[in-house]
Amino acid sequence: MTTVSSQPGTVVTADPAGRGSVLVVDDDEMIVGLVGHALMAAGYRVVTAATGSEALARVAEALPDLIVSDVNMPDMDGFTLVQRLREDPRLRSMPLLFLTSRAEASDVVAGMNLGADDYLFKPFDIGELVARVDAKRFRPPVPFDDLPTDRRTGLAAREHFLSELERERERSRRSGRPGRVAVLGVHEEDSIRLRFGERAVDELYRQVAEFLVEALTPLDTAGRAPHGGFGLLLPESGVDDIDRLLTRLAESLAGSRLTVAGMQVSVTPLVGHASLNDGADGEQALQRAGLALLHARQHLDLRPVQFVPEMLPANAGLLSVRRRRQRPGVDRLRTPFQFLVTLVIGLVLPFLLYVSADRAGRDVASIAYLMVVVALLLTGLSIWVEGILAMRPVQPPPAPQDDPDGPAYPPASAVIAAYLPNEAATIVETVQSFLRVDYPGDLQVVLAYNTPVDLPVEAVLGRIAQQEERFVLLKVEGSTSKAQNVNAALSELRGEFTGVFDADHQPAADAFRRAWRWLAAGYDIVQGHPVVRNGDATWVSRMIAVEFEMIYGVSHPGRARLHQFGIFGGSNGYWRTELLRQTRFRGSMLTEDIDSSLRVVEAGYRIGSDPYLISLELAPTTLHQLWNQRMRWAQGWFQVSLGHLFGALRNDKLSIRQRYGFLFLLGWREVYPWISMQMFPIIAFYSLSAGGPKNLNWFVPIFVLTTLFTLSVGPWQTLFAYRQADPLVRRHKRWFWFYLAVSSVFYTEYKNTIARVAQVKQLMGEKAWKVTPRAAGTGGAPVGAHEVRATDLGSNDAERPPLHEPLTPPPVDGGLG
Repeated sequence: MTTVSSQPGTVVTADPAGRGSVLVVDDDEMIVGLVGHALMAAGYRVVTAATGSEALARVAEALPDLIVSDVNMPDMDGFTLVQRLREDPRLRSMPLLFLTSRAEASDVVAGMNLGADDYLFKPFDIGELVARVDAKRFRPPVPFDDLPTDRRTGLAAREHFLSELERERERSRRSGRPGRVAVLGVHEEDSIRLRFGERAVDELYRQVAEFLVEALTPLDTAGRAPHGGFGLLLPESGVDDIDRLLTRLAESLAGSRLTVAGMQVSVTPLVGHASLNDGADGEQALQRAGLALLHARQHLDLRPVQFVPEMLPANAGLLSVRRRRQRPGVDRLRTPFQFLVTLVIGLVLPFLLYVSADRAGRDVASIAYLMVVVALLLTGLSIWVEGILAMRPVQPPPAPQDDPDGPAYPPASAVIAAYLPNEAATIVETVQSFLRVDYPGDLQVVLAYNTPVDLPVEAVLGRIAQQEERFVLLKVEGSTSKAQNVNAALSELRGEFTGVFDADHQPAADAFRRAWRWLAAGYDIVQGHPVVRNGDATWVSRMIAVEFEMIYGVSHPGRARLHQFGIFGGSNGYWRTELLRQTRFRGSMLTEDIDSSLRVVEAGYRIGSDPYLISLELAPTTLHQLWNQRMRWAQGWFQVSLGHLFGALRNDKLSIRQRYGFLFLLGWREVYPWISMQMFPIIAFYSLSAGGPKNLNWFVPIFVLTTLFTLSVGPWQTLFAYRQADPLVRRHKRWFWFYLAVSSVFYTEYKNTIARVAQVKQLMGEKAWKVTPRAAGTGGAPVGAHEVRATDLGSNDAERPPLHEPLTPPPVDGGLG
């Protein structure tokens, strides 16, 4: 064992089996000797210095493991020394302990703020000094920014994640292999912070971090992002792979129940991602993924959003500039032009094909004629089958009874989605109708609305919310669609199942009780029957009133039995709440209801269709309103068909009948409007070949029989609709005669024209959402018209409305499989 020199600046050694090197800085030779001997006795090597400047020179020669320094020294005091040390990134984590006679609290605070790790006063106990040195040597403090892992989540800390990101960017650049960086946030973070405090957010983040650790592969890195949320480093992965991975991750997290402040909560993950090569460095790539996350926040539909340059603040105005450049005159001519395009495609081109083929010696027209005949027969036959099956729709099981394990009717929620300027005149009436629903359990009513301007009716709704605790008023800032409104409401729902409604719907008194009977029997969604309540307003609303009976009273239940799956129609549909949270609505879809339906069916869930699950709604009252509404529906169906058809046909989870149903719904329904008009170019070709229409033989048996069968479909379909119609509409027999006449000469081809034009609009990239105006006093049944149904029949669980013959319900497991 060597002895320490009392001369400051001397380098001395201790036992070769030492515990590390300590730099002792003090101009008092006695203190240097005392401290040095004690540390050497503990196994440390000791280096000494008399001033701060000399200490910096010793550090430049060789880095010690720890520094013990006085504060009061000539040339450079201890405070300046520690400040200089912390300015060097290499020395930020070197432990430094002050040993000084300056014992004022202000001195301690100043030293610790400058970067000291401990503070000991003179006179001191030598054993305590050695113990403190041991603690810092073997449990060295690490600056927060230098921590490899985040203490609260266990994931990579911010700086460590950024350094990994930068290294991965360099590897990607050298190898040419793709890679992505993503940012994941939680939409409910701010509301949880406001309600439960910052500790609750820490609880939330810990559980999300545990989820990420389990969900990601060993090659991926998860860490805390610099500006909040989580960063995900996903090397050697392309855009499609990342979309699938992040979508599964978001859906799984949304379907999990997390515990915050002792309460179970559901969260909405938000995910944006960018290429590793986006931006000048890793931090900028992460920022661009964050910009994509802001766009994901607008829709809340669980879909990851990929960064595109238009999201940059400098490019934010490009889209609006393009829109301003569009001229109103050109916009007005767009639809007539698209209509002419459909005529050219559907009439002119086939006629020219038949003529050209005939001149080349090929009889294409006869083949086309047979194809059209078969198509008309198949379509007519399917309508007949649907109608016959609809005469005996699947019924829900009997009403559940209370048992010791819990109430028969669990908590339920209703979400009303509204664009308030359009619904301002009727929304209070709608809310009041929901609050009058007869449901034995707790029924929560959430009005999720958006509005560009403040409206007086908001104050009225606010007063209702103050008086009625079941009513939740939710203004969705920045929303531009029904999908965003419903998605935003999901975090507010407390019901086990949820009814989704448009703002003009008024459910029947027994609607939620009847819906729960379906869900309690194992179904995941049940679609009800919207009944038009303003059919007496105009001839258009009368026509739609009958058409809705045909759709929801005949086609939907009949098709559900035929195809073994139902369809959620956007309103008066009841979901298991957890399934709705996992599925969400996608604001990018014009018919977000159909898209969500097909995703649910493709995943193996069951959708029922109940023609006696009633809500009252308002129909468009003018042909212009009807055109806008049906154009959006038709274009939305085509959009959904393009996205789902081929995937469904390859889906092993679907039965043969279900795949046929997808082929019919998504394929045939898009092709048929074009086939239905082919008889015109065929007849025109044969007339040309025969020297005029008068020379044609119009009594060819196949032509006559096909025509008679096709013409019979309309009357029988109308009869089916009358047979199954709700009493509110069925009592107006003249409406059905009127519909039969109008549909035969006008309405059927009107809808086919819309379907064809909608396809052209979609292919041209046109997308416009035009809302249907609503107004008070539009006619129809009073608010409580359907509240008398149960009492009229003497039962709260009537299977049929009045005016119909009773049916024998089929087995519960029948029909929809």
